[in-house]
Amino acid sequence: MITLQKINPINDATLEQMGFGWHTDSDQSKYIADELVVLTDAEAENYYEAVNELYDMYATAAQYVIDNNLFFDLGIPFNLIDPIKKSWENDVHWHLYGRFDLAGGIDGKPIKLIEFNADTPTALFETAILQWALLKHNNMDEERQFNSIYEAISENFRRLVTLFDDTEKFDALYEGWKILFSSASGNIEEEQTVRLLQQMAIDAGFETGFEPLGGVKFDENGIYDSAEINYEYWFKLFPWEEIAIEEPELATLLTTIMNNQQAIILNPAYTLLFQSKGMMKILCDLFPDSPYLLKTSFEPLQGISHVEKRMFGREGANVRIIDAAGSTLESNDGPYGNFKPIYQEYVELPKDNAGNSYQAGVFFAYEACGLGFRRGGKILGNMSKFVGHVLR
Repeated sequence: MITLQKINPINDATLEQMGFGWHTDSDQSKYIADELVVLTDAEAENYYEAVNELYDMYATAAQYVIDNNLFFDLGIPFNLIDPIKKSWENDVHWHLYGRFDLAGGIDGKPIKLIEFNADTPTALFETAILQWALLKHNNMDEERQFNSIYEAISENFRRLVTLFDDTEKFDALYEGWKILFSSASGNIEEEQTVRLLQQMAIDAGFETGFEPLGGVKFDENGIYDSAEINYEYWFKLFPWEEIAIEEPELATLLTTIMNNQQAIILNPAYTLLFQSKGMMKILCDLFPDSPYLLKTSFEPLQGISHVEKRMFGREGANVRIIDAAGSTLESNDGPYGNFKPIYQEYVELPKDNAGNSYQAGVFFAYEACGLGFRRGGKILGNMSKFVGHVLR
């Protein structure tokens, strides 16, 4: 059972001063819970170790997919195969950050991988900044949290230059390279997520710029903002699979830019392999004894409760929970129905006294670096709430 600690919420005006404007959902309920999940240090350490091991497993599985040409099995658009291979072959295409979604980890329940949001993970602002601010606001020890996300991603920006070397070498190696940050216009959550990442890059020592996606210019010689300034790096909070499907000419142009070594795109194209839920089938094949994996198949699982998802889907859309007899217990519609299905063994999420389910989200930036929770029903959709945590 989840243990919760009641806290005083931060008022909306203060949240907005902090840059957090999406504090109230469409039904007028508050998105940020006025409670914290209480964890032990050992539970936090278990999340840390699990995610580090899972990332290594994903890297092994990605190499296996590339070596065995399994892109179709994972639903990868054909026009992204070349940039995936190209970005995987060269370490300069550095994975900046991702978020693992996990069941269990509390009260002795085993940690199980639900999925890996490796390409365009959100909930960054609330996990890195807000839950820390909640401790401070309530006069609690802000060190009592598994949360070094801001520092970890800032360090990972420096690794764009130093790679696996000590990041203290950044100043000696950095040659004034600039990073352009982009998000879709009109989406405050995505823009503020990107602007937070931009500030992390500034803290790391980079020159930066921001340009909405519609204002970014591309040609075979590089990537530019609306003022025609050329950037060596481009961070886009826009899914690779949507670029492939909705903007195929851009996908081709980005491949050319990569081949000409004119710019590096963050997150790199190979993170689409990690993002595909089909990768969890590959993980089960390669690591059948891993305690962190749920049985996953490209076909419905016979005789056990399971979940049908789509290879690419977000916020619980196009998800069905199916019982052992094959009957649908719960389902969500959504815009991802054209993607191939994947079937994963069902596992109950931890619950509180009110029956709410909790899914852990652990961010990864070179290593596991922070934890937050989403709270909702059996399927966590876009009305789920964010719940911070405290270490007792």
